[in-house]
Amino acid sequence: MRLLIISGLSGSGKSVALHMLEDLDYYTLDNIPARLLPTLINQLQDIGDAKFDRIAIGLDTRPAPHDVTETSRLVGQLRQRGDGCEVLFLQASTEVLLKRYSETRRKHPLSSEGRGLKEAILFERQLLTPICDLADVVIDTSRMSVHELRVAVRERLATSDDGRMSILFQSFGYKHGIPGDADFVFDARALPNPYWVSGLRGQTGKDQPVIEYLQRHPPVNRFIDDIATFLDHWIPEIQRSNRSYLTVAIGCTGGQHRSVYVTETLAEHFRGHGRRVLVRHSELPDSLHAGRYAPSPGTPLPPKGRHAGAAPCGQVRRFGPAAFTLLLRMRSRRSLCAWQLRQQISAHHG
Repeated sequence: MRLLIISGLSGSGKSVALHMLEDLDYYTLDNIPARLLPTLINQLQDIGDAKFDRIAIGLDTRPAPHDVTETSRLVGQLRQRGDGCEVLFLQASTEVLLKRYSETRRKHPLSSEGRGLKEAILFERQLLTPICDLADVVIDTSRMSVHELRVAVRERLATSDDGRMSILFQSFGYKHGIPGDADFVFDARALPNPYWVSGLRGQTGKDQPVIEYLQRHPPVNRFIDDIATFLDHWIPEIQRSNRSYLTVAIGCTGGQHRSVYVTETLAEHFRGHGRRVLVRHSELPDSLHAGRYAPSPGTPLPPKGRHAGAAPCGQVRRFGPAAFTLLLRMRSRRSLCAWQLRQQISAHHG
């Protein structure tokens, strides 16, 4: 049995993740108190039904401190027994969560006891820190659309059982902030900047003129070689600690040129060494490169289940926080057809 525990901050997209996992043939359960997890897991294992071979459980949205402790203890026990237990943790910045809640006008699960919305968000973030620390995968949804979150969940968790580590290389711009889900962060701002070269400013690190410009500078090649050498040495050590996922972030000023080129070059290097590699460019507009998540060659497109959303891969319409929170608000209306969803999101998006 493969068990996936879903936790995270309220409003960060846990229901969207569970819907995606259901489309990936997981048996999904939501809002389960941590104290019921041992009994539930034992019962499902005893049944022996094949439909329970892959289970995704969303934890209670109103956890008490002892629930967090119980979850940490249970995950440790399952891992020691050799059971396939993984933890997915979703988070977002406080500012984004405030905006999502203000747009949906929903009450935060922990906003009672005299706490305002911001205090409830900060309290929950601190409360769930132990679960975040033991998570196998952390996804920051602050700048993701619904579609991008679905693709991120599919790419990171719909893995084969061949034992290979899933490595995500992610480019970003420092002026937009460091990704909150990165395991390693490398700063490419000391490299020559194509932004200041005539004719290259409007291009990206995936365009040939920018690639040729950066390849001509020895410091760029040394920077890439140093990162590759570092990761080649430490990835086996990380795998020996039972880690199955790794996120490597490369940043430059705007996230358009240097970080994109370095990310693509590193991804090509590790694919050539038989690694399972994913690529994400945080700052590239979808009008130039279809979608932010670029899977490895040959990776299938997302399934077209009843939660698959409105647009196919490569034809993604960008939705802001209003559309994201609209889908969260409608999580209980699971019979909503795709046409109704498109109409309501389009109206909300303006």
